[in-house]
Amino acid sequence: MTLVDMLAGKSLAHGIGQALRDMADLNLGPTELAVDFMLVAAHVHAADTRIARASESQDGWSREIRLVVPVSDPERWNSASPILERMLRFLTGDLWRVGFRSRPGDFVTIAEPRPKPLVPLDFDCVSLFSGGLDSLVGAIDILKSGSKPLLVSHAGEGAVSKSQEDCFSSLKDAFPTSTFDRLRIWMAFRKGLIDGVDSEDTTRGRSFLFFSLGVAAGVSLRQDFTLNVPENGLIALNVPMDPLRLGALSTRTTHPFYMARWNELLTALDIRGRLVNPYWDKTKGEMVAACSDSSILKSIVSQSLSCSSPTKGRWDGRPQGHCGYCLPCLIRRASLLGDDPTSYGLKDLRKRTLDTTHAEGQQVRSFQLAARRVAKRPELAGILIHKPGPLKDYPDRLDAYADVYRRGLAEVDRLLAGVTTAPT
Repeated sequence: MTLVDMLAGKSLAHGIGQALRDMADLNLGPTELAVDFMLVAAHVHAADTRIARASESQDGWSREIRLVVPVSDPERWNSASPILERMLRFLTGDLWRVGFRSRPGDFVTIAEPRPKPLVPLDFDCVSLFSGGLDSLVGAIDILKSGSKPLLVSHAGEGAVSKSQEDCFSSLKDAFPTSTFDRLRIWMAFRKGLIDGVDSEDTTRGRSFLFFSLGVAAGVSLRQDFTLNVPENGLIALNVPMDPLRLGALSTRTTHPFYMARWNELLTALDIRGRLVNPYWDKTKGEMVAACSDSSILKSIVSQSLSCSSPTKGRWDGRPQGHCGYCLPCLIRRASLLGDDPTSYGLKDLRKRTLDTTHAEGQQVRSFQLAARRVAKRPELAGILIHKPGPLKDYPDRLDAYADVYRRGLAEVDRLLAGVTTAPT
């Protein structure tokens, strides 16, 4: 058993206290339930990133994790724990058991009222803002619609943090008369948090932290709210391109089943909010093409960051940024084909044969095989979309899911025309 200390003096630690102070600066009034969400997210994030799969699982992957979290209303949370455990199990591939207890006496009340209760709130919705291309398109579309979003970010590694800063600053310049702002949390736990246990690098559960902060911000509006989760349909479905992508390389961050469980959890907790992915039926290229202000997008797009691991180049002495060959980079390149200002580590996909025994060729080859297979037998799309997880929550969308999967593969296949791959 490990006790995770959530205090830094008399304040909440691991970025939660600072997030609450930032909310106050934005005239938001977090409820005790909003604080609970950040505490639950912190425990999940600590367990997910500080318990190594290799040593702490029986099969080298699935861990058995038991959490007990202090919250404001344990009975309320315990009644919803089966939903929470189910969504975490789907997200990370681990067996979770989550229980709740009352907060200690000095922290029964943490939330504070809005600093300026008579001043109307500046925001009418919340949107996740990762610094990636999809979240940038989402922010532009929301702002052009006249809405007043609060953009929510999780500050991660240096390149991601810089991208968020640059994109947000550019949006402020592009929309000088619009009302919007940003809430960001930095949360990390020291290595060696659990004695004798190595840390974990896969971070499959990171989106739970991201979504929890978004929900906490939405709850703090103290009104019905929508949490926008901008993600193209190909990535959201995340159909494995080949059998290798069924494990650690296949994320479920915005899968429809996971999103539906979030809405089920909010209902169970009596929260007046809903998560929505407005781009579930669009490819990334279609998102870019349909962006409500293409000139603004074009001026900012190079500042966005899509790479799955932007720091990998440091081992070869290369700067942080887009590798050019991981799955998100390939989908990004395809969406911007013909007008892409992005600097990629692998600049030219056609310059030489890409080695499929190394990372630079593996995802390229997987896309080529998947696209070829579905092009030959289009009906396979309707079967393959079910491999990552259940789609029973949206039975009326099945044809649209299959179609966006086909179109997404075709979009990337156009990028890869003339690219050769082989094992060397």
